[in-house]
Amino acid sequence: MPTPRADAAAMGAAAQDATTAWAWPLTPPWRVLRGFEAPKTHYSAGHRGIDMPAQLADAIHSPTSSTVYFAGMVAGRPVLTLQSSDGLLLSFEPVKTTLAKGEPVARGEEVARVASGGHCDQRCVHFGVRREGEYVSPLLFFGGVPRAVLLPLD
Repeated sequence: MPTPRADAAAMGAAAQDATTAWAWPLTPPWRVLRGFEAPKTHYSAGHRGIDMPAQLADAIHSPTSSTVYFAGMVAGRPVLTLQSSDGLLLSFEPVKTTLAKGEPVARGEEVARVASGGHCDQRCVHFGVRREGEYVSPLLFFGGVPRAVLLPLD
């Protein structure tokens, strides 16, 4: 069972392997309502992705060129999973899509629309990434986090 330290090393390797930064799946402004929280074990509590604010029927775009791996219901939630050329699995929920397993999609192509359901119904879309069966933070693939700017209180 990987330790949190091993998970952090794997996530760092994931970021180093990315040759091209991914495109954000939603239109700007890009915000994260809830970040990735690695579980201590495979079955522990955690948040295996990020939640981004979105409205019902907002377009979701593929962050990278990929192939549809799965489109359907998982635990009562409508899910779309894409597989990148390097084997990463990218999952979005809740979504409505017309795509079917095996269809290729280009980076930036619309792949789905935000649907209802899921843990943040009608206010966000959940985006998770798996590498070799382990969840990693999607933020590792967007080309870095912008520098924070501290402003005076006055």
